[in-house]
Amino acid sequence: MNDSSSGVHPETPPVSPPAPPDKSDLAAPEPTGALQVRGVTVRFDGVTALDEVSLTAMPRQVTGIIGPNGAGKTTLLNAVCGFVRPQAGQLIFDDTNLARLRPHRLASRGIARTLQGLGLFSRLTVLENVMVGASCHARAGFWPALLGLPWSDSDERRLRDRAREALDRAGAADLADRMPDELAYGLRKRVAIARALAARPRLLLLDEPASGLSERELPGLSGLIREVAADACVVLVEHRIDLMMSACDTIVVLDFGKVIATGPPGQVLTDPAVTTAYLGATGDG
Repeated sequence: MNDSSSGVHPETPPVSPPAPPDKSDLAAPEPTGALQVRGVTVRFDGVTALDEVSLTAMPRQVTGIIGPNGAGKTTLLNAVCGFVRPQAGQLIFDDTNLARLRPHRLASRGIARTLQGLGLFSRLTVLENVMVGASCHARAGFWPALLGLPWSDSDERRLRDRAREALDRAGAADLADRMPDELAYGLRKRVAIARALAARPRLLLLDEPASGLSERELPGLSGLIREVAADACVVLVEHRIDLMMSACDTIVVLDFGKVIATGPPGQVLTDPAVTTAYLGATGDG
């Protein structure tokens, strides 16, 4: 019998909320905190240093860049930092187009870099050198600090705390009051890394951090790099293969400005093309 004929209507069934979309059918979003290099080309006076280079460095991982002399490794880091401008391609970090940023704005975007050279200030103590790395987080400007206004004193205390924290993380806490020129080269390398860590970067670019270190110092450096990668994206340019094997999740190989291999260290370093291009060569580029 149709209830509607007697004027009695059946109870309206409850309306179920729509089912969430099947995420397997959706395109995966770009990972937050990843460095994406998309078809980057850099030329100097007609010489192609980078030739349509593409790679992705993932957050919470170490991406190593290797290659023979002149392969374009340092040029790639310089392009990320804005020191050179690509003729083509894109450099994206955390949804930010790095080509639009001036180099001095990188720290405020969570990007820090070490250089092949140390770049330490000889007339500043180790602690003061590392404080320079933390200065991107300073609240007081130049004039308040110069005039000694109260909030600049508070700022300085906070930067000192950050610098001490970074030195401790780099295994150099006992060097805070020393002068850089008093230290062995390996210790100065740690100070340079601590200065970069003081900025609390989300993207850390390391350019040959193992240069000048002894074999016994490499495990400690590898452990430090892995620790930093726990909460940052790390890009490591290095020619010490033992360090790359222990520290990297992924290795990208450049040769004459082109990517010739990408993958896990064990796979990449046994690739015949890589053996020919890199492992038989000496020096850096």
